[in-house]
Amino acid sequence: MSAEPRINDRIRVPEVRLVGPSGEQVGIVPLAKALELAQEYDLDLVEVAETARPPVCKLMDYGKFKYESAMKAREARKNQAHTVIKEMKLRPKIDPHDYDTKKGHVVRFLKQGDKVKITIMFRGREQSRPELGYRLLQRLAEDVQDLGFIESNPKQDGRNMIMVLGPHKKKTEAMAEARQAQEARKADAKAHPGRSQNVAESEDSADAEAPAEAPAEAPAEAPAEAPAEAPADV
Repeated sequence: MSAEPRINDRIRVPEVRLVGPSGEQVGIVPLAKALELAQEYDLDLVEVAETARPPVCKLMDYGKFKYESAMKAREARKNQAHTVIKEMKLRPKIDPHDYDTKKGHVVRFLKQGDKVKITIMFRGREQSRPELGYRLLQRLAEDVQDLGFIESNPKQDGRNMIMVLGPHKKKTEAMAEARQAQEARKADAKAHPGRSQNVAESEDSADAEAPAEAPAEAPAEAPAEAPAEAPADV
């Protein structure tokens, strides 16, 4: 069965409770009278409550109503937040540079409003030193405490130790900020359309000047070396 309401000639009842274009209550009128008013206003007669007795109908532009409803539904889906859990794996004796890189990824995930599952992988004799992994997880949690919190405390899982960080910022908030930043960049590019072009032109002019200096030294060196080598060979 169609989920769409009945409109105009598809309404099959003797009378309806009519609602005007601005939401005003017209009252109970014969169906023929309601259809006549719809033609007079150049609108559609739409059944909005078929189970009522008599059914409630409203005068509206049904095509416009469907379009606006579809746009609202699309916007709602666009803003819908999906819970995402990212995963980051570390070794208990991680190099400082690698640690900074991994931490950077965790920071980015938390800023996006995503949860992060941190896994410490133990190998060989490292399994007898679980405190190394625990201290590393605590250090990471402290380094990103402005962006996230410990949602699941560190716990041993076989050869691994796992901790889950949750973001302070909701996913919807992160998405809204990302859209605002994107719109700000577009507005800035529109307000200063020649900025990138000027930079490119200055680089081109610098490249054009560099080759002009090179030939000036080449002729001066060539004649000076040639006479000095010729007598030595003879």
